[in-house]
Amino acid sequence: MRTIVENVMTTDIAAVNQNASFHTVAELLISRRVSGVPVLDDDNRVLGVISEADLLAKEEFKERYYGDDYRPPLRARIRHSAGSEGSGYRKSLGETAGALMTSPAHVTTPDMPVVSAARLMDRHGVKRLPVVDPDGRLLGIVSRHDLIKVFLRSDKDIEQQVREAVRAGAAGPHVTVTDAVVTLSGTLPEHSQAITAVRLAENIDGVVAVHDELDWKHDDIADLPVWGGA
Repeated sequence: MRTIVENVMTTDIAAVNQNASFHTVAELLISRRVSGVPVLDDDNRVLGVISEADLLAKEEFKERYYGDDYRPPLRARIRHSAGSEGSGYRKSLGETAGALMTSPAHVTTPDMPVVSAARLMDRHGVKRLPVVDPDGRLLGIVSRHDLIKVFLRSDKDIEQQVREAVRAGAAGPHVTVTDAVVTLSGTLPEHSQAITAVRLAENIDGVVAVHDELDWKHDDIADLPVWGGA
């Protein structure tokens, strides 16, 4: 029931070798109209990611240090390179992708559910994840744009999958889907079956919402013992 990264990832990948020059990286970002690319070693393993922000560090620190024809003393430059701004300062001195990249890269695998990939992006504040094999070699890339493809599934496709999941039929709920919104209706033998049906429908990729219009003959939830108390 889960769409995995392999189903939505892009295999036409823009990437650079760790020895690629600053100019080569900038040209690639512009020509491919992307804001970042993976950085690879000679065996196609992902070492890091280089983005527009990494390249702009050079201009940012150049302006900060030399904007008014002022060059700070050596002590100040050392302090920047070792302090909280050290990463940006070091990148401002970089000439190759390996020196400019952010490393290590946050990556995913082809079999990861798209929901998990989306959570990984959100956790680390990134817009894309390189997709790697067990040896760390690049297979593709998945972006936020790719992940929302799951919401483009047809109503017919979603309805079929919901029916299979909730066992719709003579003894199961009635299922309708409109604009990826699922409605479950009908009467089930037990209250717990209705709860399970709703949760199963909600768990299907591409479902925007589930409207619960189910009824039941027996409230087995109310029959459960209540633990605790005085």
